[in-house]
Amino acid sequence: MKLFKEFKEFAVKGNMMDMAIGIIIGASFNKVIDVLVKKVFLPPLSLLTDGVNFQNKKIILKDAVNDASGAILTDEVAIGYGALGEALLDFLIIGFTVFIVVKFMNRLRNKAQDTKDETVVTPKDIELLSHLTELMEEQNALLKAKQ
Repeated sequence: MKLFKEFKEFAVKGNMMDMAIGIIIGASFNKVIDVLVKKVFLPPLSLLTDGVNFQNKKIILKDAVNDASGAILTDEVAIGYGALGEALLDFLIIGFTVFIVVKFMNRLRNKAQDTKDETVVTPKDIELLSHLTELMEEQNALLKAKQ
């Protein structure tokens, strides 16, 4: 029962919903990046390399063994370095995109936390802390002037 109560508190606080939303958006983002790499970036790259399809590039360690009728007895053993290259390209695109998004979000957050910037609404907690800091500076200046 205690475990259920802790789980309920966790879910109600919003952590679980934030996580679920992040996972759903991440899965959709993965599909977009997959299409971007396979359908946008790799075709021109293959064209530049004389039609080489990077997905099919591999180093064959052991050929497949077929019987007389052509049925496969043992599969080939191969290192798929083309798939690795594609995964690295995915990683670079995702990493760069996340970097740009985080940089944009940080810029918006910094702008919102600047109490002197009137173009955006400053959160109340930041505004109150700013006023408190200004009052403390005034008080310190008055105390120094009396000495």
